[in-house]
Amino acid sequence: MSLYAIADLHLSFNSNKPMDVFGDKWNNHEEKLYNAFSHLEDDDVTVICGDLSWGMNLDECLNDFKFIDSLPGKKIISKGNHDYYWTTANKMNQFFKENNIETIRILHNNSYTYGNVSICGTRGWFYEEEKGVEHDRKLLSREVGRLRLSLESAENKEKIVFLHYPPIIGSYRCDEIISVLNEYGVRKCIYGHLHGKVLKQAFNGWSNSVEFHCVSADFVDFNPLLLIKD
Repeated sequence: MSLYAIADLHLSFNSNKPMDVFGDKWNNHEEKLYNAFSHLEDDDVTVICGDLSWGMNLDECLNDFKFIDSLPGKKIISKGNHDYYWTTANKMNQFFKENNIETIRILHNNSYTYGNVSICGTRGWFYEEEKGVEHDRKLLSREVGRLRLSLESAENKEKIVFLHYPPIIGSYRCDEIISVLNEYGVRKCIYGHLHGKVLKQAFNGWSNSVEFHCVSADFVDFNPLLLIKD
């Protein structure tokens, strides 16, 4: 049993949204993902940090979720900025049940236990990503609150936080998110969101007491990053 992470699958079996704007690496990326996951075992767990599907609603995402469900192992998914289908956990779980999707769980205001660690997380936010500072403040405050809820729900174990947005990129630091990581003694933070040329600004390594890893699909060559091997 091993723990993996990846982000930004950007599947579009129903919505036909190509990703080649970010380079040739994205050609046939569904096949690359399928081949990469083929090495996993059925008892492995992969956390997918947002941007799973380009579908605008759950029905448009059905084939994308079926593809994810068909991959070996269990998957824990969180929300990204392009997951427009995302609704309440109850509605999504009901959708999964109705469509016999059995290997996907939702990370949203909650946490999961994996061996000696707790899996926590939320989407996160760039403070000035959208126009309007007040709009940003509200969204960032909401994400900080969701991160706290996730961490508070966790067992008294080592906590790994999975975000979609990077808390650090280039000279930018999301101090509000980083402060919560430090407050709860988080030692490892996994994130995605970045693609193409921007990946050169991805921060991988230690900042104070937290180790950061980028797992955007094109950054890890569509291979889930191994975090823990049991």
